[in-house]
Order: sequence, then structure tokens, then C-alpha cells
Amino acid sequence: MNLTATSVQTATSVQSGARSGLAVGLGTYALWGMMPLYFRSIGHVPPLEVIVHRVIWSVALLWVILFFRGRLPALWHTMTSLRLLWPLAISATLIAGNWLLYIWAVQNEHIVAASLGYFLSPMLNVLLGYIVLKERLNRWQWLAVAMAAVGVAVLAVGELSTLWISLCLAGSFALYGLIRKMVDTGPMVGLAAETTLLLPVSVAAFIWWYAQGTLVFSASGSNTDMLLLSAGAITAVPLLMFAYAVKRMAYATLGLIQYVGPTLQLMLGLFVYGEHLSTGHYAAFPLIWSGLALYSWSALRQRRILVQPK
Repeated sequence: MNLTATSVQTATSVQSGARSGLAVGLGTYALWGMMPLYFRSIGHVPPLEVIVHRVIWSVALLWVILFFRGRLPALWHTMTSLRLLWPLAISATLIAGNWLLYIWAVQNEHIVAASLGYFLSPMLNVLLGYIVLKERLNRWQWLAVAMAAVGVAVLAVGELSTLWISLCLAGSFALYGLIRKMVDTGPMVGLAAETTLLLPVSVAAFIWWYAQGTLVFSASGSNTDMLLLSAGAITAVPLLMFAYAVKRMAYATLGLIQYVGPTLQLMLGLFVYGEHLSTGHYAAFPLIWSGLALYSWSALRQRRILVQPK
């Protein structure tokens, strides 16, 4: 096998990995986009208690999966390695804060503001990918990013009163994704380590609320209990998918397909829960989607050039 054939095979392998990453990434954001349906169904549960259930039941689920896959030693290695533990402690804090603010926003009729946060996040992903990971974009991709950025800026100007929600959600999630891309752990092991780090505080809060008689779990009926017990799967499955995708795609590309999630959230806010669009939204969405289409076209064209035999 000559060098040219080897290069083509390598490029084809990279393309295949990117393709699977794209499919999983799209599925991830579709699931996240439907999350308001779940959190509004448990709107009577305080956001902090929801977070506690997400952590506790995610840990239980992930430990069982890791046990049957023989991966508990890998989790132990991660939990005892300071080189891995410190960044995962930061990412765990970021994702817990992101969860808390998002649940609060959904339960308090700020779904449109939350969706704006996840429209802003891809722009931060592109910036972080360029500055930290040294990823490069061609001129068409930069034009696409600029179009989307203008669209997001128009949205931001029209939503000043809730912009803090959007900015905090965007910043925390963009930084979380960057750290997970840079930390050398598998998707499941990394997520298990993050939730395990959050477990002691979560269990302590659970016990305290139970002792005080303020715990909603077991006091609001079997439907609520089942919804809270399902928090583990609802939390872990999309995050595992995200961690898989983030390892197999350019960070900027992953950032731009995030528009699937906030678009679905926005549709739910408007058509299911009766929130309203400002004039700025009507100006912004054509720009955002045009930018996404341009970026996708450029990325596909670049990939075809990469795998073309010389």
C-alpha cells in the first residue's frame, strides 16, 4: 500500500468518525430541545431538588452500566488522578450550575430566554475552538459565523431584561464542552466521575430536606416520584451522547449544530407554553439559519476535498 492510499484511508476513517459524531450530536440536541416538556411536568418540584435527583439517579445508573462493562477500574483511576480530577471538578460545577439555571428558567416561563442562551453558546464554542484548540475556519465559515453572530446580537438587544439568563447558560455550557473535549477520559467514565463528585452534596441535601419534611419526593404522588426517578436516564443519556460527539467533531462544527436544541426549545416556548417573540426574533432567525446553511455547505465541501484521491 503506497503513501497516497494510506492517506486516503486515514482521511476516510476521519470522515466516518465525523459522520457518526454529527448524527449523535444532532440526536443529542434534539433530546435537549425537548427538555422543557419534562421540567414543566415537574414544575412543582424546586429546581435544587431536581438537580439532586439528577445527580443521585445518574450516579446509580452509570455505576451499574460501568460495572457490567468492566469499567469501574477506569472510574477509580479517574477519581484518584489529580490530573483528571481537577478539570472534571470544574466541569461538574459548570454543568450543575447550568442545570440549575435552566430548570429555574423553564419553570418560571423564561424558555425563550433559555433558548437564546443556547443560541449564544455556539458562538462561544467557535471562539474557544479558535483561541484554545487552534482550530481554523475558511472564509466561508467565518462569514457563516458572522451571520449567525449578527442574528444572535439582534436577539440579545431585544431581550435585555433576561439577557443574564442567556449569557450564564451560554458561558457555562461552552466552557463545559471545552473542558470535556480536552480531558482524556471516555464519555461514560468522565460523566460518572463528574456526577460522583457532586454526589456527597446531593445526598446530604436529600437527607436534610427529608429530615425537615420539605422533600417533594415521596410526598407528591407516584407520578412525581416516577418522573424524578427517571431523571438519571434523562440526564445521563444526552450527556453521554454529547461527550461521544464532542470527541469526533471539530468543536466549531459541534457548536453550530447546537441550533437544533434551542430552536426546538423556542418552538415549545412559543406554541406549547404561550411565550412571545419580539420583533428582533423575526429579524434574527433568517440570519442564524442562513449562517448555519452556509457553514454546513462549506464544511461538506472541505471534507470532500480532503478525501479526494490525489
